[in-house]
Amino acid sequence: MSLITSLLLFSWGSGIAAFLGGLIARNETTTESETKDRIIHGVVAFGGGILLAAICFALLPRGMELLSPWTLSLCFLAGGVLFSIIDAYQSRNGGPRAQFLAMLMDFLPEALSLGAVFSHDHSLGLLLAAFIALQNLPEGFNAYREMVLSGARPWTVLGLLAAISLLGPAAAITGHLFFQDLPLVTAAIMAFASGGILYLIFQDIAPQSRLERHWSPTLGAVLGFLLGMLGHILIH
Repeated sequence: MSLITSLLLFSWGSGIAAFLGGLIARNETTTESETKDRIIHGVVAFGGGILLAAICFALLPRGMELLSPWTLSLCFLAGGVLFSIIDAYQSRNGGPRAQFLAMLMDFLPEALSLGAVFSHDHSLGLLLAAFIALQNLPEGFNAYREMVLSGARPWTVLGLLAAISLLGPAAAITGHLFFQDLPLVTAAIMAFASGGILYLIFQDIAPQSRLERHWSPTLGAVLGFLLGMLGHILIH
């Protein structure tokens, strides 16, 4: 299998996880209950734990290794600031398009980084692909529920989630063609994505994972981070 084919498959596979998450939510027909509510909040927390692991073990180390402290800080802060601006915009506008934009905010920079590092650091590329897939599954599940509850048609939501799986390979190929020989630029993109994702974790994901007078759902974040940590150890 050629490098390009492998990259396309891994980036598409990591993106299609969002569609699979939405499909699970579409076919999940259990009645609303306290137990179900705890599980859903736990799934959201699990996705947050995976995102935090992606920052710690896949995205930020490259920037810390290659960038000067000032450049690293600037890129990291820029990611957080830009993501906060986009988040504020989509919160004011609302609707399915806003939810779709929110999902792309973390997925596209990661897919771009995946393409940039895949050829010369295969282990890191695999780790990034795994992180993206693991975070997209609960994100797709939660996004489907929220978008349908806000009035979107189920098949419209699934169509948007399926479209994400096609944007992943496009971003990955862009990263491969334009950034694979530019390690400093790649490191800057990864630091930028880290800052933005960290903002999203504490602005959107952590508050959604909390359930009043219940403490077990938040353990999903611990499990998500643990899985990411073990994946990092096994791949390396």
